Amino acid sequence: MILLRTFAESGRLGLAVLSLSGLWLAAPPARAEALAKVPGAEVELLAGAVSGAQVDAGIEVRLAPGWKTYWRYPGDSGVPPALSFDGSQNVAGVTIAWPAPKRFADGGGGFSIGYKGAVLFPLKVELADPGKPARLQLTFDFAVCEALCMPAKVDLFLIIDAAGGADAGRIATARATLPTPQALGAGDAPSVRSVALDTTTTPRRLVIEVKTANPKADLFAEGPDAHWALPLPQKTALPDGAARFVVPLEGVPSGVDPAGALITFTLVDGPKAVTTTAPVPSP
Repeated sequence: MILLRTFAESGRLGLAVLSLSGLWLAAPPARAEALAKVPGAEVELLAGAVSGAQVDAGIEVRLAPGWKTYWRYPGDSGVPPALSFDGSQNVAGVTIAWPAPKRFADGGGGFSIGYKGAVLFPLKVELADPGKPARLQLTFDFAVCEALCMPAKVDLFLIIDAAGGADAGRIATARATLPTPQALGAGDAPSVRSVALDTTTTPRRLVIEVKTANPKADLFAEGPDAHWALPLPQKTALPDGAARFVVPLEGVPSGVDPAGALITFTLVDGPKAVTTTAPVPSP
């Protein structure tokens, strides 16, 4: 079984979804092919270059005007996508990459994280036997939202042979804009410069200093696993392109000491983005 699943819904997130949407509308699964349509969006499974046992592929979601879908961590409200490649043939594994997201007001006083317009998720497909054709089978469960949120599900497949597919250029372009891994304090803008712990408040807060080139730069924080549900960082602009973000240590799993836990920060600065992992400092 080949299964990829993003952050599972916590109880807090599940309740937030209900308060945001008010009503979930049923949407039947789309039929199995490389392109499928659901209310508010269409989804296409793409194939690109083949190099030995590795194939470039992608999932493109094209949203209708005014509609959105969610990132792997959906924020205060929303549902993270779930992907399964069960049923694929001659496929040893699949890795998904996540483009930089945006922050949206959810209509209930909070914020969600995700995408509008169109988004292409690059995939790396590892073939079990590079000398044989492969079938890439995808079941994609996600949510699309306008005034209301609707669950959506598509079942898609591609046949991949040695010639690859016609979408290498589109997949390469999407991969070139992915957030770049970067060490804490390294590089010029965009850069996560420091992470400190403020013990003067209850709950304690992470204070993150960043360097950016865009005054609308934003930061997202994810805990080490799906049981964490950190709030979205709150921003204060500082002189010379610097900014300070504050993240209350709420949404930490019950009984877990956050000290030393690895937090992933995604800093989105216009067309550029970086990801930095840093531990929660000890008090």
